[in-house]
Amino acid sequence: MSNKRITKRSEDYTQWYLDVIEAAELAEHSIVRGCMVIKPHGYAIWENIQKVLDKKIKDTGHKNAYFPLFVPKSTMNKEAAHVKGFAKECAIVTHYRLKDAGEGKGVVVDPEAKLQDELIVRPTSEAIMYETFSTWIQSWRDLPLLINQWANIVRWEMRTRLFLRTTEFLWQEGHTVHATHKESEQEVFKMLNVYKDVVENYLAIPVYAGKKSKVESFPGAIRTYSIEALMQDGKALQSGTSHDLGDNFSKAFNIKFADKDGEIKHPWQTSWGLSTRIIGGLIMSHSDDKGLVLPPKITPIQVVIIPVFATENREQVVGKAMECKKELEKENIPVEVDDREYETVGSKFNEWEKKGIPVRIEIGTKEIEENKATLVSRINSEKTQVSTEHLVDEVKKLLENIQKELFNRAKERLESQTYEVEDYEEFKDVIKNKGGFVRAFWCENEECEATIKDETKATTRVLPFDAKEESGKCIYCGKEAKYKWLFALAY
Repeated sequence: MSNKRITKRSEDYTQWYLDVIEAAELAEHSIVRGCMVIKPHGYAIWENIQKVLDKKIKDTGHKNAYFPLFVPKSTMNKEAAHVKGFAKECAIVTHYRLKDAGEGKGVVVDPEAKLQDELIVRPTSEAIMYETFSTWIQSWRDLPLLINQWANIVRWEMRTRLFLRTTEFLWQEGHTVHATHKESEQEVFKMLNVYKDVVENYLAIPVYAGKKSKVESFPGAIRTYSIEALMQDGKALQSGTSHDLGDNFSKAFNIKFADKDGEIKHPWQTSWGLSTRIIGGLIMSHSDDKGLVLPPKITPIQVVIIPVFATENREQVVGKAMECKKELEKENIPVEVDDREYETVGSKFNEWEKKGIPVRIEIGTKEIEENKATLVSRINSEKTQVSTEHLVDEVKKLLENIQKELFNRAKERLESQTYEVEDYEEFKDVIKNKGGFVRAFWCENEECEATIKDETKATTRVLPFDAKEESGKCIYCGKEAKYKWLFALAY
């Protein structure tokens, strides 16, 4: 465990974020530039997110598959807008073999092993998957095709930060094919709602859902929708996206089907994804100056039991802790007993607090004599003594309250830091001095969008689904505008 002091959020938010990751033993930088090693505690969080999301994906009729890591450059080039959007981030394999450089000199690239069709390490899988889809789909009977893939992705990021933006990251990407645009549109919204459900109800992070601007949309898509969360420093985090690909990719990759009327048509497609960057969002939404804070529904360990013993009563106290552990496990509550003799009780408290475990149970001689246990909440450090007879019920109640409280805190922050502004000077002031989301009229002109970004660093995040058509003036140019968009500084 790291004994390094965690920087306060008020002192240096970026360093606080990195300190929490180190203290909670979530991840560390790899020797490979821009890549990370996800440590067991961090990966267990990802596994729990994966478990919840995978079930919901399958419950909506999708099936998992796996496609190659490498995409031939010739295949990638079939969809021009898509290629252009990822061109600067692509890693490329140019040779397929190394050769001995001589005694003691290691190996070098064999110049005779140059690939004629270079391979791109997937920045996303549309190209490699759709090339295959063109052979799978022949008839309307083959539709809809509903495929999901859990995979790693490589995008050559210049400025990396653990979880939020790394050269390699983990994600799931759904890819579906439909006979009509109406069906594909329904799929887009359905899967965005799945993401909203997981992020809000399991990760306890409230979000705005809506449509992205054309500039902020996925390369090659006709429309992109996303969920946007607000971090404690007032910046937005795109937390899941769902793309209406139209028939752009089906035309580019020659995907066709014979419809019921016998006519040969191009189908309509969607793609959608959520990645390990959501763990960064989880950290920045709930954690405090003591370390990581995890919602009970997604944490790998919900309860840690700390037996407080001396040498002479160790067996008795640890035995009681183990009894409590068994009772909790009967109710499928993930629990650990920390009975290490080489660590002090205080250092154990500190370690599990940094790791974000929602509930700590303390059991010592006094608790045994009174047939009680002391419960401590991670989010407010409140201590409650409860009868061991009612321990399971009290722990369940506390876990439920912590989950609700974390969501309510984040919801209050989201709402209190969403500002309505009427003019550009006020817009700039809020972005610079307050942060959060700014709701303002925008004429949807890309030049205005680009200038706002250049002058304030703020970007359009979404046009919320509940936005009403109104009559207003663009926050920047003053021209007629119909909707108030959400703007923010973003990760």
